[in-house]
Amino acid sequence: MQPNLSRPARRVLLVVHVVVSVGWLGLTLCLLALGVAGAASGSADTAEAAYRAMKIFGDWLIVPISLASLVSGVVLSLGTPWGLARHRWVVTKFWLTLPAAGASVLALRAEIDSAAADASAGRAVPATTDLVIAPSVALGVYVFLTAISVLKPWGLTARGRRMRAGSGPSGARTRPGPRATARSQV
Repeated sequence: MQPNLSRPARRVLLVVHVVVSVGWLGLTLCLLALGVAGAASGSADTAEAAYRAMKIFGDWLIVPISLASLVSGVVLSLGTPWGLARHRWVVTKFWLTLPAAGASVLALRAEIDSAAADASAGRAVPATTDLVIAPSVALGVYVFLTAISVLKPWGLTARGRRMRAGSGPSGARTRPGPRATARSQV
């Protein structure tokens, strides 16, 4: 199966994917710094400012950046020779990004909203480690995803090996593409 995206479209989509994915990593680093500041400051004013800043990031950036990273990655994989299920590193990225996006959108935002509401209402925010642990774990995951995107380890999946061998899912031999035919004639 040939990729569906033209070369210019692939390049644009790759740039978009890298920018939003690295942006997600940077956003998580900012949330971690603010979470540490809020939890460790000992000052109610600093904690309130940190949690309010986290809420702004959470309300405006977490959803679009995490979903843009997930969607651009899926579209890029389906429209390029990498495929979604041909290489182990792509499958790993997908299965780690999916729950990471869900956790960012559903769990992390709720925790941030709760801390910001408590701080804004003048209530003491419990010295919660949730706003430090969650961004710490997420940061580790995003660094790992970035590393495997660059290194592309682990080789092909079983499906990828079948496709490379020229057989489809049913095991029937497929016709070689124009490049394979040109190479075989040389």
